[in-house]
Amino acid sequence: MVFLDESGFQLSPVVRRTYAPRGRTPIQEAWHRKGRISAISAVTVSPVRRRPNLYFRLLPDDANAHGEDVIGFLAQLRGQIKGPMTILWDQSKIHGRSGVVKAYLARHPEIVTEDFPGYAPDANPDEGVWGWTKYHRLPNYAPEHTNELRSRLWGELSTLRKRPDLLASFIRHAEIPLRL
Repeated sequence: MVFLDESGFQLSPVVRRTYAPRGRTPIQEAWHRKGRISAISAVTVSPVRRRPNLYFRLLPDDANAHGEDVIGFLAQLRGQIKGPMTILWDQSKIHGRSGVVKAYLARHPEIVTEDFPGYAPDANPDEGVWGWTKYHRLPNYAPEHTNELRSRLWGELSTLRKRPDLLASFIRHAEIPLRL
């Protein structure tokens, strides 16, 4: 099983509540900066090992994810995951409705896709990856440039990849009936 989704990270920080000594309001130095990184990731569960894993790809600076990026990511997954795959994803235009993605899937019958219902972010465990990264690991983080953001994002996702317990919690939160 492969739960796939895309997200974006900006140089402007996601502002969250923080603690400070009484009477001293915390100030986060930030200004509206342009620059972003789009990312694709997938939480996977092997039917044999029953252990969740995370795969991800960071796109070039200021690029939106397109069908070609989805194909590149699917090819990456095929190289790392042996055997057939069932991919669950949202109904984004760059997924099953993209002509290049349809053509790729037609050439690879070992990849089966299923759409989540209309807007249902709570149903996709991969949304947990983005929520954890944005709201628990990178809140109030205001990098100077996209290279700094890319480096930190790569580190956070690499660390998350080593946390099957946390990935399993994303699956449980999505109420996916899998035994892990």
